Amino acid sequence: MNEFFQSIANMFVQVFYALKNIRFADIIDILLIAYVIYKGIEIFKKSRAGQLMKGIFILVFIAVLAQWLDLVSVKWVLNKFINSVIIVIAIIFQPELRRTLERVGRGQLIGNRSFDAERDNMLHSIDSVCKACASMQEQKIGALIVFERSTLLGEIVDTGTLIDAEASSQLISNVFFPKSPLHDGAMILRDGRVLSAGCILPLTANDRLNSDLGTRHRAALGMSENSDAAIIVVSEETGIISIAVNGEITRNYTPITLREELNRLMFVDEVPSEGGIKGFFKKIIDKKNKSKE
Repeated sequence: MNEFFQSIANMFVQVFYALKNIRFADIIDILLIAYVIYKGIEIFKKSRAGQLMKGIFILVFIAVLAQWLDLVSVKWVLNKFINSVIIVIAIIFQPELRRTLERVGRGQLIGNRSFDAERDNMLHSIDSVCKACASMQEQKIGALIVFERSTLLGEIVDTGTLIDAEASSQLISNVFFPKSPLHDGAMILRDGRVLSAGCILPLTANDRLNSDLGTRHRAALGMSENSDAAIIVVSEETGIISIAVNGEITRNYTPITLREELNRLMFVDEVPSEGGIKGFFKKIIDKKNKSKE
């Protein structure tokens, strides 16, 4: 027992001397590394790369287990994979890495937009989409509109034409006007702005769909199966408004019920967030307070 308490005392002495000799530059060094790791995790959580990263961690765990149990074949296969993991990560996470570097170049790594401004932009874009859908429903103009949520759709955005403009009913209606250059593709909205149009969405592999559902509906379902986005479809044949979310499609929305559903979908996890280093330390403090409770 005495040895146990002596080891604890020695540990505290070592920590004391380490803290005594710590420099101000060391504190800055630690804070910068912590912030970079925090932002990296935040970026991966908001994209499909987050799920891929979980898969890589599972494979690493299996590799450790195989080493412990001496599973020769499993060790050989996983060792070949892990040896080239850096190249694999660079290929799989290429869209996220490029987007992060672009944000650093534009000085946008540290969040600088208030929660209220983001909420107002989203409400304005929902209102604009609903007005445009009401007009297109009357004229039976087909439309495919994607509201990006937590899963970033960078690879989908790259298939279309970059617009990056404030959402308005006129802009949306003009994009989907028959014979316009971008009317056949999908429009992507991010953070309340029209980011891109004429985008190509993955089609669903579900072969049990209603025969009344055309290519736009199949593309909407395919996108909803591959992300958590909310996708709106206006049928060119019937004018019916539909929403696809999480691999399911619901139909026969009116402009009023469409607005209600979009508000529910886009603000279901509505929590004011603070960006940058301030938000980073605020989250740490909040977690400590919760653990004390």
